[in-house]
Amino acid sequence: MTNSEKMSQYELLLAQLDALLTDETNPVANLANASALLKMALPRSVFAGFYLFDGRELILGPFQGAVSCVHIALGKGVCGESAQKRQTLIVEDVTKHANYISCDSAAKSEIVVPMVVDGQLVGVLDLDSSELADYDAIDQTYLERFVALLLEKTDWNFNMFGVKN
Repeated sequence: MTNSEKMSQYELLLAQLDALLTDETNPVANLANASALLKMALPRSVFAGFYLFDGRELILGPFQGAVSCVHIALGKGVCGESAQKRQTLIVEDVTKHANYISCDSAAKSEIVVPMVVDGQLVGVLDLDSSELADYDAIDQTYLERFVALLLEKTDWNFNMFGVKN
């Protein structure tokens, strides 16, 4: 696939996400649909999902893929590192990343995008691929836009069931 084709595919993905988020602000619904959309659009993904920050650690959120790690400490693994540094991390070969946590042996490469709202860490988007070096600067640019759109259109108070306090 050429870079131009890849960028066109991502533009379509962003348009699809925007449509899915229209009139829906529930975080669980939006994260679930976003992970399903990513898994469909990026067929080499063995994991496409979210880890959410509970104030202490990352906790597994909505995802598509095999059973995964549930708790990730800040600074641990690629997800914890990305969350702590609040920067996107791309790992071309997970077996060569000293801080990698193996949740699925099918994962060969990974990209993690932090999710920050008003200076507060919400979580991370985590994508694992079955191919080595599957992610690059184009993926980073578009996945950061994907996360920005998701963050903008979602109500992050997590009162997802309408319970009144």
